Amino acid sequence: MAGGVGSRFWPMSRQAHPKQFLDILGTGKSFIRQTYERFAEFIPDSNFLVVTNANYKTEVLRQIPELDIDQVLCEPLGRNTAPCIAYAAYRLLAQDPEATMIVTPSDHYTSNQEVFKSVILNAADFADNNRALVTIGIRPNRPATGYGYIQVADTPVQNGVNKVKTFTEKPTLEVARAFLDSGDFFWNSGIFIWSVKTIIDAFEKWLPEIDSLFKSIADDYGKPSEREAIAKIYPECRNISIDYGIMEKTPDAYVICSDFGWSDIGTWESLYQNSRLTFDQNVANENTFAYNTTGTIIKVPSDKLVVVEGLKDYIVVESDNVLLICRRENEQNIKQFVEDVKLKKGNKFI
Repeated sequence: MAGGVGSRFWPMSRQAHPKQFLDILGTGKSFIRQTYERFAEFIPDSNFLVVTNANYKTEVLRQIPELDIDQVLCEPLGRNTAPCIAYAAYRLLAQDPEATMIVTPSDHYTSNQEVFKSVILNAADFADNNRALVTIGIRPNRPATGYGYIQVADTPVQNGVNKVKTFTEKPTLEVARAFLDSGDFFWNSGIFIWSVKTIIDAFEKWLPEIDSLFKSIADDYGKPSEREAIAKIYPECRNISIDYGIMEKTPDAYVICSDFGWSDIGTWESLYQNSRLTFDQNVANENTFAYNTTGTIIKVPSDKLVVVEGLKDYIVVESDNVLLICRRENEQNIKQFVEDVKLKKGNKFI
């Protein structure tokens, strides 16, 4: 899934070139490239599908040249994760009704490839042999309020697989601390594994209006008429996530809990938590001179010299024609900043 705009990473992430195509961590590779390589170790190139906004098709193919043009499915507009997943599921159904799907965001980070691979293959094996909608839970190491949580049933079903007891969307700090202390809540990674037949059955039951739209164009998948058919039905799709639409309702939700160095790097704070810090606990490059400054993210073009003095726990980001200066503790306000700028200045700075 590669269609989001990553507005919480503004101003680096823009509508024209969003987060998944950026090298925000300074690894030399974008998030989407890293995601492809993470799975390409054990999945053939021909088995990949990327669902993205039509505006990003060229960039997807530029960053993953191993894919053919028909492996990039284009959404005419964003409608959240449920329609995105339905589109991919119906395309796969037309290609191989016995397929097993692994659904992953394109902008996450993992650090332990061997554990990651083992968990995914275990989940795929379980999904192959059971009527199961499997997600991956991540053992939390702090009371994060930016993630959804999964409560795990007490008794494993088999080989590390547990039934899901409850889903909870982003909690307050107090609730997140209680979750951490309890030991039976895990972060919701947003990675899902299921057979094509199982997820389509779930759409039929829990999101029938979306299911009927994609069923109505069954004869178009994989043909030249697909693009026009998708453009016709997509505006009618309900804007809803797979979590709200299906996972929180189905009795067939399972989870495998693990820790493979996962982060969705969805905010500047998560970037700080996953970055190599300078001796004074800043995130900054070698062209930064920081005086009496701690806990601060300083991201500017590499050809600029930056001098800062007297900052504690700030975000300082310059990208193209925008400079953002914001307290780290107030980063949740960035979405509002973006809305205000868009309202008063249009899309030029968005």
